[in-house]
Amino acid sequence: MSGTDRSLIILYAALAVGALLATWSHNLAFFALPGNGGALGFIRMAYANPAATSLANDILFVCLALFTFMLAEARRLGIRHVWVYILLSIMVAVSVMVPLFLIARQLRLARPGKPG
Repeated sequence: MSGTDRSLIILYAALAVGALLATWSHNLAFFALPGNGGALGFIRMAYANPAATSLANDILFVCLALFTFMLAEARRLGIRHVWVYILLSIMVAVSVMVPLFLIARQLRLARPGKPG
């Protein structure tokens, strides 16, 4: 594995950890609120005003593009269980799972005899 591969993996890991802290600190705060409405309340709040709606729709379409990329790359490189990254993107945060997928991708690309 090259130094570039290692550097990318470290960067992706740092981004995943940062994203986990940045998203779940607020998710936990939201779910601790009385009468938050649960998951449906969370989605409702994401569409609470035009600015929030714009951001929510932006994230939705970025996710759709990323999921398409992840499926295509996983197939091309033989990365197994890509559905786990997609499912956890929805359950945890896409900003956490995409860097983890990119780590799996980088490890696959760094392997001798890599496809693609």
